[in-house]
Amino acid sequence: MRQIILCVFCLAFSLSFAQDKTHTSYIDVNYFRGNIALHNNEILHLIKGHPDGVILSWNKKTYGFEDWEQRFNYPDYGVSFAYQGMKNPVLGNNFSFYAHYNFYFFNRNLMFRIGQGMAYNTNPYDRETNFKNVAFGTKFGSSTYVMLNYKKERIIDRFGLQAGFSLIHYSNANVKSPNNGTNSITFNIGINYNLEDTNLEYQHTLDKRSDQEYSEPIKYNLAFRTGINESDIVGSGQYAMYVVSAYADKRINKTSALQLGADVFFSNFLKELIYYRSVAFPDDGLTGNEDHKRIGVFAGHELFINQTSLITQLGYYVYYPFDFEGRTYVRIGLKRYFAKKWFGALTLKSHGAKAEGVEFGIGVRL
Repeated sequence: MRQIILCVFCLAFSLSFAQDKTHTSYIDVNYFRGNIALHNNEILHLIKGHPDGVILSWNKKTYGFEDWEQRFNYPDYGVSFAYQGMKNPVLGNNFSFYAHYNFYFFNRNLMFRIGQGMAYNTNPYDRETNFKNVAFGTKFGSSTYVMLNYKKERIIDRFGLQAGFSLIHYSNANVKSPNNGTNSITFNIGINYNLEDTNLEYQHTLDKRSDQEYSEPIKYNLAFRTGINESDIVGSGQYAMYVVSAYADKRINKTSALQLGADVFFSNFLKELIYYRSVAFPDDGLTGNEDHKRIGVFAGHELFINQTSLITQLGYYVYYPFDFEGRTYVRIGLKRYFAKKWFGALTLKSHGAKAEGVEFGIGVRL
């Protein structure tokens, strides 16, 4: 544990010395303690004690030397490392690593952070040795955390304080069952330390009116996504999934675009699930030959942040031969543009709070 923290500190200091005059940086360390939320009754037996841990972060400050920094009120971005003790030997403990953004409100006194990354669990589900852990089906999974803090910097020399609330989510996004995951609602308190003597001056060169009046012609997108997942039946097997998407988008200003399109889903885990249910539950009236493919239509929004964008989409299955988790679905994730037309994407598809799978995609915007 000490060696990991030392490595993160060394990385932070080395990066700070390599930066140019358009940014400064700082580190913060937060202790948190709270409760695991009961989001479904299957994890009731796992909730014991009050999980606690530490979040260590390196942050790079922006000052508006690029237009996108001014559009989002000079956010920070950086990396975080977290350790969480789950207070239950069945659950083990979690170590996680994130990339994050910090956004500021109310004269920069209120900080909202969102981080996305990977987590390692020390004691996942095992059919023979740890069958009670229905929260984590794999050692490695995804993790998201959000933090809302009141923050003051440079209270004493380079040191400042921050405190507030954090929500930490762990899941493997149904890559393998079981996958009930956990959501920890916590209170955190911490210190921050600036790595430079003084801050830089904020730039105010952005033409906000021109930003709002900016628009583009309708663009047409094609995307291919893939991944692996498993049904909720433990041991039913992991299968590849494929998604082909076509949609149009209309950029309405510098930060936003509206989307409308369609998806075709080839979810191979449904083949096994359909056959299983036709045999195990004959009263359901399934033959086992039902089509596993689905077609959905969706509307969405894309938020442009530099070369990265956040997408949110709400869809409805118009071709739905087998009932699985309802006819509506949600997709949320990140796109990263390369050159002018090509992009990569990492998205999560779910039905409400129930994840179906993580999608790795590539596409083109014409």
